[in-house]
Amino acid sequence: MANTRSAAKRARQSTARSVHNRSARARLRSLHKRTRAAGNPSAPEIHALISAIDKSAKRGVIHRNAANRRKARLNKLLGAAK
Repeated sequence: MANTRSAAKRARQSTARSVHNRSARARLRSLHKRTRAAGNPSAPEIHALISAIDKSAKRGVIHRNAANRRKARLNKLLGAAK
C-alpha cells in the first residue's frame, strides 16, 4: 500500500499503463500470427506489421532493440519471399 498521495498516484498510473501496454502487445502478437499464418505473406502485410512495430517501440510498449530485431527477421522473410 502506498504511503503518500504521490506514491498512490504512481501506482494508479503504472496499473493503467500496464493494461494499455498489455493490449498493445497482444495486438502486435495477433498481427504477427496473422502474417506468419499466411504462409507466403505479401509485402503490404509485412510493411503494415513493421509499421505497427515501429509505433509500439516509439511509444515504449516494446524495447527499441526488440523492435529492430523483429523488423530484421521480417525483412529477412520478405527477402526470402522475393
